[in-house]
Amino acid sequence: MISTESVLDSGEQPCIRLEPLNSTHLPGKATPTGGSRAALMDSSPKVTANGVHDIEDRILRITGYYGYNPGYSSHRREDGSESHTETPGSETSTESRSYHSCTNTALKVLGGLLMVLCVSSSWVGTTQVVKLTFQSFSCPFFISWFSSNWNILFFPIYYSGHVVTTRDKQTPIQKFRECSKLFGEDGMTLKLFVKRTAPFSILWTLTNYLYLLALKKLTATDVSALYCCHKAFVFLLSWIVLKDRFMGVRIVAAIMAITGIVMMAYADGFHGDSFVGVALAVGSASTSALYKVLFKMFLGSANLGEVAHFLSTIGFFNLIFISCVPLILYFTKVEHWGSLSSLPWGYLCGLAGLWLVFNILVHVGVVLTYPILISIGTLLSVPGNAAVDVLKHEVIFSVVRLAATCIICLGFLLLLLPEEWDSVTLRFLATIADKKPEEHGEELTESSAHTRSRSRANGTVSIPLA
Repeated sequence: MISTESVLDSGEQPCIRLEPLNSTHLPGKATPTGGSRAALMDSSPKVTANGVHDIEDRILRITGYYGYNPGYSSHRREDGSESHTETPGSETSTESRSYHSCTNTALKVLGGLLMVLCVSSSWVGTTQVVKLTFQSFSCPFFISWFSSNWNILFFPIYYSGHVVTTRDKQTPIQKFRECSKLFGEDGMTLKLFVKRTAPFSILWTLTNYLYLLALKKLTATDVSALYCCHKAFVFLLSWIVLKDRFMGVRIVAAIMAITGIVMMAYADGFHGDSFVGVALAVGSASTSALYKVLFKMFLGSANLGEVAHFLSTIGFFNLIFISCVPLILYFTKVEHWGSLSSLPWGYLCGLAGLWLVFNILVHVGVVLTYPILISIGTLLSVPGNAAVDVLKHEVIFSVVRLAATCIICLGFLLLLLPEEWDSVTLRFLATIADKKPEEHGEELTESSAHTRSRSRANGTVSIPLA
């Protein structure tokens, strides 16, 4: 406590004598704040030489200053070491999260660009190997059937990658049964196998067979450009059948695709192999679009394992039920290939392998990176095939064919625009429009301030006109 009676009686100048508080606990009474009060008194700072530090702490504690803690006096606040609590851990964690997010995005983009090159290269290679195979073996349906059988390898390749990349060590049969839930809760039965697989297998075979027939009539560049029209057909079928959102820009893209098809057919005057080749390529694009729309309608959004299971199932169906078609064509001499030893197995295996790699990259790339990049990879096969046709086969393209190809490719790019592209564009333009008046207003403010400062320096005052 502070004592002043002896000082006043002696007549001397008053001074302050400090007495330490040994305890605040009164006998027979409980402390008002319990253990926290005792801890607060134990942690109180010691008396300094001039007593200022301890006095300030006591006054703040007695008056009940809000938020006061012992030791947070002016002397502590001057240091600033305890009054401003920093959390470097939280800042570090925030920076690390943002760093990891940027790193993952960069890796995904780089992986997508690499995937674009692989998809484009595999599709260009497939198309060019088909042209080379036709020079010594002109049996398109047999080539299509042989290449489709390689889809059986899709699920074993997926399972191998699953075992390597994950810790979940399931047996192949367990993983196969898990992925077969795509056909229903009871798994795959013989009835479901035929019912679900037959239409997709037929559409798959028709797509490949018509594509190969078109390559016998047209150049690889023309066929790959016409095949890109499948994107427009997917939009039209989804809009009609699946009731997807209507988008004016995609209608424009579909009109551009149809315009390109007509121009491509008109390039040689609507007669001869050119017109038939255009019709075959458009038929291939149409069956491909129908396959994708039906897959979305009946099977929904399947994961990668279910897609691998489904493609392998298509391969089994093709091997079991469609093997009779090449035999019928062989005995009717529609496609006669001679003895098995005379077949160009090198070209056939290379073609089937490239086709399988292309399908794997398309389905895996959609999961690992952005789907738009996979579509761009398919589009880049057009200039890739054009470069090979010009440099190796010395093909000369007419102006009409070049214009038709450019129109189809431009329509394909318009179809890649997202659904909210119009609102995003309007917000971006509105942001730019709002920034210009703000910058103009800041320039006017700076100029008026400069004018006032010059007027005050000259002893005059400028009055703005209303």
